Amino acid sequence: MRYLLVANVYEQIENTTKRLEMTDYLVELFKKTPKNLIDKVVYLTQGKLYPDFMGIEIGMAEKLAIRAVARAAGRRIQEIENNLRETGDLGETAQKFLEKKLQVTFFQQPLTVERVYQTLDKIAKASGSGSIDQKISLLAGILSDAEPKEAKYIIRTLTGKLRLGIADMTVLDALAIAYGGGKEARPILERAYNVSSDLGQVAKIVAESGIEGLEDFKVSIGKPIRPMLAERLSSPEEILEKLGGKCIAEYKYDGERVQAHKNGEKVFLFSRRLENITNQFPDAAELVREYIKPKSAIIEAECVSVDLETGEMRPFQELMHRRRKHEIRQAIEEYPVSLFVFDVLYVDGKDLTLEPYPVRHEVLKEIVDITDRVQIAKYLVTDDPQELETFFEEAIENGCEGLVCKSIGEDSVYQAGSRGWLWIKYKRDYKSEMTDAVDLTVVGAFHGRGKRAGTYGALLLAAYNPEEDTFETVCKCGSGFTDEDLEKIPKMMEPHRIQHKHARVKSKLEADIWFEPKVVLEVIGAEITLSPVHTCGTGAIREGSGLAIRFPRFTGRYRPDKSAEDSTTVKEIIEMYQSQLKRVGN
Repeated sequence: MRYLLVANVYEQIENTTKRLEMTDYLVELFKKTPKNLIDKVVYLTQGKLYPDFMGIEIGMAEKLAIRAVARAAGRRIQEIENNLRETGDLGETAQKFLEKKLQVTFFQQPLTVERVYQTLDKIAKASGSGSIDQKISLLAGILSDAEPKEAKYIIRTLTGKLRLGIADMTVLDALAIAYGGGKEARPILERAYNVSSDLGQVAKIVAESGIEGLEDFKVSIGKPIRPMLAERLSSPEEILEKLGGKCIAEYKYDGERVQAHKNGEKVFLFSRRLENITNQFPDAAELVREYIKPKSAIIEAECVSVDLETGEMRPFQELMHRRRKHEIRQAIEEYPVSLFVFDVLYVDGKDLTLEPYPVRHEVLKEIVDITDRVQIAKYLVTDDPQELETFFEEAIENGCEGLVCKSIGEDSVYQAGSRGWLWIKYKRDYKSEMTDAVDLTVVGAFHGRGKRAGTYGALLLAAYNPEEDTFETVCKCGSGFTDEDLEKIPKMMEPHRIQHKHARVKSKLEADIWFEPKVVLEVIGAEITLSPVHTCGTGAIREGSGLAIRFPRFTGRYRPDKSAEDSTTVKEIIEMYQSQLKRVGN
């Protein structure tokens, strides 16, 4: 099959803004494409060589492509660069210079789709010593035989700038018309694509076996299922009304959503964008291997950075240090992760995506071995708006973004690849960013674990209420302490240790150790939030809720110059919350 046929269709698509015309051009192209090549033509039309989850990128640096164009056109690199500054498009520049060369070229071999695909594949996979020269030679070789128009689209494909404006759904429409008898067949193709994330494979099956070939399309280990997405509402009442009066609400953790595929000892982790991130999170893969019971399974979980010594979750920004290609072992030690599992899509040969969520949730509880680092997402089944609101505040207090509220109806299947009202996000529409440090009084402590065994894992800190002469808790702080601090603080606090909660301390939490309010530390956090757990300013913002500092961190400053009564007041915390409120988007 001539590549020129593909390039001609790309040109037609580029020259129209009408989706129906785009679809018609694709239908024409697919009908003319041999069945054994349809997957490759689909991938090329997407601007890639393989589905995203395989991690083989087609990209080539523009500087290298310029050298290849210059070699193929028999021109100096400077000439190509000068023209590129005018056009802003190396594809157009390649077309222009090869049109000039065409007049004196007599021995071109017509380019086929097979040759273009195989050459781009070799360029994408070339690595190691000599790979740069190899890439330039390979590209110059096909450009020398390319028609000017072909060169334009080869260069755009290689440099990641094909930009035809064709969405996956347009390709599915075209395949449905070309091979399935009409657009009414699209849902079957879409279902196959959503559970495989492989448009080329779907195209090949429907081209070779018709729409019937997709009706028994199965979920398979190693091919990520396109994630189900949630809509958003801003009140518990709206959420419960939309979900039929009752729902299961789950913590929305502040981490990275992963889809884990387990097949015996083999484990693959895929990101929300379907990237294979197994190599970046080998510790998470090991957790799946060890604590997900079935031999084969596909689960969804939130991968969250945690402090193994305190059990507290860390902000998402810290987890992003794990998205690296080098020094993985060091990153694992500095930013360990836990998994909070929230769905199961496949177990030992059984596709669960068409089962209602209550069924999937029961299966989930059976297949997860609960440990400190692998847990099922904390959940609540409720029909009470106030109970839902309290659970939401608890989630925020525990370092989460909010809740995901899920339908428990018979139709609550896993809607792969789509956003619907079966899942609804309940997140704050504001932030109360904390810009100043505060001085807080130590009123309690919690035993440490891991490296902190034998010392304190976290301190319970409080603000002062001068009107009532009480200390109201505002956070548990376990971050920011050095090894010297961890050795120093127990000795410093020992003279103030008491057998029970001090009469002037208001706390809903039960600390392992209580202190009289004497020692003041400086703390800063990410923001101030409503809290059902802490007592600071209870009822000042919302009935039944206090205020808490999210992600508190010791600044390193002890305040021996301040008495407990000199610490930041409850009124100041309330004012900080009110003055720092900012609206945020989705």
